[in-house]
Amino acid sequence: MAKKKVVTKAAKKSIKKSATRKPVKKKATKKTAKKSAPKKVSKHTLINPYLTFAGNCEEAFNFYKNVFGGKFQYIGRFNEMPPMEGKPMSPEEGQKIMHVSLPISEESILMGSDSSEAFGHATVMGNNFSISVNAPNNSKADHLYNGLAAGGRATMPMSITFWGSYFGMLTDKFGIQWMVSVEEKKK
Repeated sequence: MAKKKVVTKAAKKSIKKSATRKPVKKKATKKTAKKSAPKKVSKHTLINPYLTFAGNCEEAFNFYKNVFGGKFQYIGRFNEMPPMEGKPMSPEEGQKIMHVSLPISEESILMGSDSSEAFGHATVMGNNFSISVNAPNNSKADHLYNGLAAGGRATMPMSITFWGSYFGMLTDKFGIQWMVSVEEKKK
C-alpha cells in the first residue's frame, strides 16, 4: 500500500509563496550588456519624404497644402538657379518647381520638385521619391552620406549649395535615393 503524503499548513504556505514569487533577473555583465544595448540614435537627425514630379509639382503641392494645411516654408523655381554654362533653359523649364517644402507636423516636412530633363533628371513613376535626411552638422552629414553611398552611386557629392545648405544626393546599393543636408544656420 502506498503511503499518503501529508502536507502541513506551513509547507502549504511555503509552496504558495514560492509560486507567487517573481523570477530573479540575472544581472547583465559587461559582455552581455554590450551585445544587448541599442546604439545611440541622434535626436537631431530627421528624415522626410522628397517627391519628384513631371511638371505638375506646384499643382500637387497646392493639393497637399489643402489636405494638410499650413504654409509653404519655401518655394523656388528653376529660373532662380545661377545659370549653368552650356545648359540653356527654356522659359517653360524656368517656371517649374526647383524645390518646395510644406511642414505637415512639428517633425515632418513634405518636400518636392519637378524633374528637369534639361538637367538629366527625368521622372519615372515608381522611383519618383527620395528620402531626405537633415543632419545637425557637416560632420554627421558626411558620415551619413558616406555610409549610405557605400556600394551605391553618388549623384551629387556633399558641398555647399547656392541656396546655402551643405547638401548631397546618392542612390544606395538597394536602389533607394537619398538626399543629405545641413540647413544653413539662421543668423
